[in-house]
Amino acid sequence: MRKRSFFPAVLVLSALLAAPASAACYADYKAKRDDPLRLHYGTARIDGATCNTTVAEAQIRDRIARDGWTLLNVLGVFDESGLAQRKDSAGQYHLRY
Repeated sequence: MRKRSFFPAVLVLSALLAAPASAACYADYKAKRDDPLRLHYGTARIDGATCNTTVAEAQIRDRIARDGWTLLNVLGVFDESGLAQRKDSAGQYHLRY
């Protein structure tokens, strides 16, 4: 009977554990403030391993509420490659929250 080596399996497991965590997650959103009505479009970095609109909504809602803003909706989530194209549109709210 041939003896099996666990060395290749250990190498694969080590490589997986050493790999960087998932890519950075960002979201773009719309928010409002009443009296007088003001609107803004912004981008935000989303923390954690899960990158979806549900997670983004919860994080953004809490962050912007501190400054009196109400989240209207999260338009979508994206990685770092989508930041540059949204920077001008988000203006002062680009990665502010």
